[in-house]
Amino acid sequence: MMFARSALLAAIAATAFVTLGALAAPAQESDPVALRIEVYGFAGFHILTNRTRLATSDDRYTIAMDLDTRGIASVFVDLTSHSEVRGRLSRDAVHPDAYHGDVRRNGDDRHYRIDYRADGTVASDQTPPSTALRSSAATDQMHGTVDQLTAFFILERQLAQRESCALVVPVFDGLSRYNLRFSNAQPETLTPEGRQHFAGPTIACDVHREDVPGFPGHDANGGTYKRGKIWYARLAGGNQMVPVRMEFDTEFGTVEGYLAELHGQGVDLHFMD
Repeated sequence: MMFARSALLAAIAATAFVTLGALAAPAQESDPVALRIEVYGFAGFHILTNRTRLATSDDRYTIAMDLDTRGIASVFVDLTSHSEVRGRLSRDAVHPDAYHGDVRRNGDDRHYRIDYRADGTVASDQTPPSTALRSSAATDQMHGTVDQLTAFFILERQLAQRESCALVVPVFDGLSRYNLRFSNAQPETLTPEGRQHFAGPTIACDVHREDVPGFPGHDANGGTYKRGKIWYARLAGGNQMVPVRMEFDTEFGTVEGYLAELHGQGVDLHFMD
């Protein structure tokens, strides 16, 4: 049952799109980039598939992510999720405009909408509604936040430019309010592991989730995590920093993610069958 509950955790799901940030050059119109990440839980059971797509232009970006439980995990938790954000790019910053998420868990539907205004204020709507998010204190805490997809996109852009993970991003995902604190970990040379045949040098980032009191404790994709680690590699011989592996510790155990395939902008890579 532990691994089945792990399928609800959105940690690796949210992380998957950072690959795309490196590959999609915002200086010009670019082809969409797509990736697939496979997630495994307790005893190596396959629990989740993440498919993410990014499109950018000179000053715009769109990220879309789809999650589906896999294998025996779906017997206990039948989860599907679609989330999408669109926003603006500048030389030194990323600004989300609108985010929406639609989650179905064991036949129960939940919907999240967030609008980001120029003055930093955030307007949100949830179905079913959450009374905890209607207070003035909650509204103040949402000010200046970004969605979880944009949070990892910001990290990716910084990593591609400076190879530094040191960053704190305030996040509101439609339900929970937290800070994502990224820090540099020891670089490692990875070898093939399990079903994935990637091998090579990587840059590693630690990530800690710091929940803000007064908000619901589980995120909009149905789960939560406290800490994790992401390994990035330069693929295709260029400046693309791609997360090839990731690991997150949760109250239900450890979940691990592996980059399976990456397509777009002249890149066509397969690391898993």
